[in-house]
Amino acid sequence: MNELTQPNRSLQNHAAYLAGAHDFQADIDIMTGSELIGTVLETIMLATNMRFAAVARVTADRWVACRTVDEVNFGLAEGDEIEIQSTFCQSVRSTGEQVLFNDVATDDIYQNHPIAMNFGIVSYASIPIYRSDGSFFGTLCAIDTEVRDVKHPRVVAMLRMFASVISQTLETEEQLAAQELLLEKEREMAQIQEEFVAVLGHDLRNPVAAFGAGLRQLERHPEPARIAAVLPLMRSSMRRMNELIDNIMMHAKSRLGGGIRIAPTPDAPLVQAINEVVEEIRMAAPDHQIDLDLRLDGSVYCDASRIAQAVSNLLSNASNHAAPGSVIAVKGTETGGEISITVSNRGEPIPDDLKRDLFRPYRRGQKAKNEGLGLGLFIASSIARAHNGSIDVECVDGTTAFVLKLPRSAASQMLEGEPQDDRLPA
Repeated sequence: MNELTQPNRSLQNHAAYLAGAHDFQADIDIMTGSELIGTVLETIMLATNMRFAAVARVTADRWVACRTVDEVNFGLAEGDEIEIQSTFCQSVRSTGEQVLFNDVATDDIYQNHPIAMNFGIVSYASIPIYRSDGSFFGTLCAIDTEVRDVKHPRVVAMLRMFASVISQTLETEEQLAAQELLLEKEREMAQIQEEFVAVLGHDLRNPVAAFGAGLRQLERHPEPARIAAVLPLMRSSMRRMNELIDNIMMHAKSRLGGGIRIAPTPDAPLVQAINEVVEEIRMAAPDHQIDLDLRLDGSVYCDASRIAQAVSNLLSNASNHAAPGSVIAVKGTETGGEISITVSNRGEPIPDDLKRDLFRPYRRGQKAKNEGLGLGLFIASSIARAHNGSIDVECVDGTTAFVLKLPRSAASQMLEGEPQDDRLPA
């Protein structure tokens, strides 16, 4: 049986199954995971004295072992594939008829058959396995290199019964797998809903804080000059809160599964949007000085409100981790057609073991100054990816800098496309 263990390169094998990359991975998983199937094959071997039994997945051009019990050392394990032309199962599939012979040397039909001669098969049984809808699944096989009585009526009846048991087991396991998949989808949807609410709460915090700060200033200093200075900032906060409410409606219409979506426009008011969120953070976090230096000349193709949202989250993160009384810097530049917005602060460097998870949801630094859900950097990174951009972090000489990069060439490719999105992973 050496030929069975030396398949053509195009054929898959046991290693592919172990790697989880087999074309028939689900079918093999069902067969290998079922104690009943193992008991059936062992029972067949005990009842017939055959020393090899298997369930094979058979298609028009494939023969794959799904479960085997091998005492002859044929070398066939789960996932191993042999050429369909070198099996009797091809005939079983095409005709729907079983193949049985006790001794290939004397059998009226299969005497000296080349397949049996090639692999040293003396005694053989192959019974078709059908699904409940009548479609062909594969075969139940029993093989030996010695003469065995597999054509006895009781043996044939037993093999047919076990083929039916395998079919029923297959159907039951597939139904259970389908139910598990449905439950997993429901759990995923529930998590998406939870993340959606968390994202909304996180994004509302800054404009609400800025709005509250404005009200407190008006209460302390109700003179017209102060009102004229504070009201525009409060209106900006209201605008951002209304924008988030609009997003609620958008997400609800898409059954909460749309992720972070962007709608880029030519000549987007990016400088204005960043200025507004910087003023919001200044009001919400008065303990830190925020220096702003934007050198973004010319038109910018992006979703300005979303980029400003990302910058706001980077600023909130900086204010939470910056050294007391230190300066937070926001700098915008354009070099070689690439827009870079850097938010930097002085403070303790980010540990290396935290950097790899920094942009995943619900990850927070150990020394954050306030409570939060650890979503800010995740949201900012998602917005950057939706713009075909990225966010990098650098820690040098006590300064931590997050750099949001937006390649203009990638942005240009979105001109004729639909609004982009970056879905929140489950």
